[in-house]
Amino acid sequence: MDMVKISSTGLVVNKNGFGALPIQRISVDEAARLARRAFDCGITYFDTARAYSDSEIKLGQAFDGIREKVIIATKTMGSTGEEFWQQLAQSLENLRTDYIDFYQFHNPPQIPKPGDGTGMYEAMVEAKAQRKIRHIGITNHRLPLAIEAMESGLYEIIQYPFSYLSSDDELAFVRECEHRGITIVAMKALSGGLITSSAAAYAYLAQFPNVLPIWGIQREGELDEFLSYQDTPPTLDGEVKATIERDCAELGGNFCRACGYCMPCPAGIEIPTMARMSLLLRRAPNANFLSDEFAPNMENIENCVQCGHCTAHCPYSLDTPKLLRTNLVDYREFRKNAQGNA
Repeated sequence: MDMVKISSTGLVVNKNGFGALPIQRISVDEAARLARRAFDCGITYFDTARAYSDSEIKLGQAFDGIREKVIIATKTMGSTGEEFWQQLAQSLENLRTDYIDFYQFHNPPQIPKPGDGTGMYEAMVEAKAQRKIRHIGITNHRLPLAIEAMESGLYEIIQYPFSYLSSDDELAFVRECEHRGITIVAMKALSGGLITSSAAAYAYLAQFPNVLPIWGIQREGELDEFLSYQDTPPTLDGEVKATIERDCAELGGNFCRACGYCMPCPAGIEIPTMARMSLLLRRAPNANFLSDEFAPNMENIENCVQCGHCTAHCPYSLDTPKLLRTNLVDYREFRKNAQGNA
């Protein structure tokens, strides 16, 4: 079983981390059972957030009575000291615990630092002094801010999107974090579902001793898939390398990672799905996407009001309206061909 030592904390966990964002979509009992089974099978790092609706509540139920045996990371999107303490109190209640192992600033627009006038980092330090949290972390989707967090020396973990589709600059960032003894918690290791080979994703990330991937899991089959890698870890053999090379050629560059920070859309466009439709149609079963029932969702792109909200909030600086229009043109061609072949 591959293990990861988390920075200088002394904590060592399974290379499989459990990303609890998707369990928002299933019942409390089902989610608690899934998370508890993950623990029973060797997974000990569980990542959630105050922003993930009832995800914390579900983990709280799952680990009631065994709290000290798991590592729980959650997040705050608070921007004031008052919001920080309110969200921390709510997270502690939801998780049925009196402490959080890793408390993280959730994708802030600036890196909180002592004396910056917000009081946010000072609140973290005070919460740690009160033993309500044990370690301080941060998440971000913007590479310059992630680098700033690394260089500050203030954070014990940095959560950042990282996969074999990452850029050379992102790879250099991860390597520098390794040099500095900082663990990267890798979100989007499957690039929002565009990477369809979890074995290739796992094998790639296994190269990095300071990288802890968190896999978004909501089904037994998904959990089984990652658990199977504990006994027989995938390796970077010729077949896996060929998969990575093919995906990099097809997916590398500017594509939507489905992070959702562009939402909500005033026109009701489901941007994280619609902006990736061309790729989804080529990489996943597409019958549902091409159906008469689904088509109005794509055609709704025509109702874009050019408000600029999505572009301003995209961590990857994508021209989202242009990306949506391009995907709509491609989608119409796919539907035309599908109907012609029917």
